[in-house]
Amino acid sequence: MATAATLSPEILSKYEPVIGLEVHVQLLTRTKAFCGCANQFGAAPNTLICPVCLGLPGALPVLNARAVEFATLAAMAINAEIRETSIFARKNYFYPDLPKGYQISQFDKPLAENGWLDVDTPGGVKRIGITRLHMEEDAGKSLHDGSAVHTSVDLNRCGTPLIEIVSEPDIRTPDEAYEYLTKLKEILLYTGVSDCNMEEGSLRCDANVSVRPRGQQKFGTKAEVKNVNSFRYIRSALAYEIERQVELIESGERVVQETRLWNAAEGRTYSMRSKEQAHDYRYFPEPDLPALHVSSAQQAAVRTTMPELPEARRARMVAEYGITTQDAATLTATRSFADQFEAAAKAARNPRRVASLVQSELTSRLKLKGLELEQSPITMTGIAQAADLAEEGKLSSKQLKQLFDLAFETNEDFGPVYEREKPQQISDTGAIEAMIDEVIAANPKQVEQYRGGKKTVAAFFVGQVMRLSKGQANPGLLNELVTRKLDA
Repeated sequence: MATAATLSPEILSKYEPVIGLEVHVQLLTRTKAFCGCANQFGAAPNTLICPVCLGLPGALPVLNARAVEFATLAAMAINAEIRETSIFARKNYFYPDLPKGYQISQFDKPLAENGWLDVDTPGGVKRIGITRLHMEEDAGKSLHDGSAVHTSVDLNRCGTPLIEIVSEPDIRTPDEAYEYLTKLKEILLYTGVSDCNMEEGSLRCDANVSVRPRGQQKFGTKAEVKNVNSFRYIRSALAYEIERQVELIESGERVVQETRLWNAAEGRTYSMRSKEQAHDYRYFPEPDLPALHVSSAQQAAVRTTMPELPEARRARMVAEYGITTQDAATLTATRSFADQFEAAAKAARNPRRVASLVQSELTSRLKLKGLELEQSPITMTGIAQAADLAEEGKLSSKQLKQLFDLAFETNEDFGPVYEREKPQQISDTGAIEAMIDEVIAANPKQVEQYRGGKKTVAAFFVGQVMRLSKGQANPGLLNELVTRKLDA
């Protein structure tokens, strides 16, 4: 069976994949959902717990108001309708990392419903429906540590506030799933409700996958794929599972409803357990929590905290700064990056040159060094300074590159490096003409070639003068003067 992220044309011509995604997002609150324990990652096992986390007799949950605000903000950002009254419920199941024996969640009356996101596809923009966004608490974590006989349990994560975002089964290819998740993560990061760190479990995705013959309206039997812990693997996991189901159908076997685990090392899914139905969880209203009311006034107050979201920001930046849509996409990759660029663009003489330097000089070096923008030695203030010097003709592109290289080598901002090195671009016409005359006198053969019609020889003279000026001659002026001298 193929494990590549792309599906064969033969499969897609005969079968239609149907994919729905369930995304669990940990909220970036100071404390947990129903108690005062710290909500943080990396503490020693079982040190951030209390009677509420452990479900001890007599311990009562109290809802975190900040978690409600974050969940409401996230729902608005994905265009969902907020339910003024929602209900918490107990989702009953037994697992070692769930000491209460149930998870506080929402079932038939979630916080928000009927949202959507638009994603780019080869066929144009496609709208992916979002069924619901509901609040719940996280369970603990089982740690196997390679042991065949022992499992450890860390309950620090118990009670961490979550939102679960459930898409409609509108996704038809692994690529569409990737685009949807990428856009969702970007929006959540902009709102600040989560850090979406998949390595730390702040964002987790499960996929419901089925296939049906082309033209059939009824859905096929679905499998839920868990443990896809990076966006890099989502396409591969979905493509594998789609091909697995098609092979079963083609061979006359039956697809069974089950939960399967993705094994990234082997590039395949494995059966974990038969898929539970909702009634297996025996949902019933949480008796220790009243109904959650989010009034229209509260919703309005939350909406005032909504930042400008990525798509709207890109469109505005293209119009306001005259940059390309590609530049805007790069510059709005994170809210912090976009904020810093806009500050630099407003301070610089030419915002387009700032955008160009970010694309041509900064991001390539960051990628080469494996650094994030926040770790860059050159700040956006430094980029603006470099852009202005280039705009004024005081630095050539070669000098800019040399200064950027030096800044990354010494781990300094552009400003201090420039002040220390002080390279000056020569823009004095007389000085450049004197160097051109010297080069022409030393190369009569090339002069004859030029006058004989070989105009490309002009580049030779430009190069020689650049060498003579140690790269400091103004390139535009130099090219103009070389041509004028040779034609004369």
